[in-house]
Amino acid sequence: MLPRNARLTSPEEFARTTKSGLRLASSSLVVYLYQSQTLEPARCGLIISKSVGGSVVRHKIARLIRHSLRDHLSQLPKGALLVVRALPTATTSEIRDELTKTLGKLIVKNLAKK
Repeated sequence: MLPRNARLTSPEEFARTTKSGLRLASSSLVVYLYQSQTLEPARCGLIISKSVGGSVVRHKIARLIRHSLRDHLSQLPKGALLVVRALPTATTSEIRDELTKTLGKLIVKNLAKK
């Protein structure tokens, strides 16, 4: 579980991140990173639609992603907003490995942008 201060909660934050942030896609995940100018800790949110599967499958994927994100929170820059969108192919892949690789590439891309 992510701590409360590490969660995205408002629709405006999700919209800002997905529309204005950096985007990197893999075979089963799309990861968005928006760098705000605040010095707050990084915050994360998930988007897992019904196209991924039934309720049990979606919650299982959400738990896997949240558990992996918890390990990577310290690597994210201060003020970062991160959204992970699971694609329908997320049920068959190794989500943890894919999230680690995608997140690493996105952090490097964010640093190169500065």
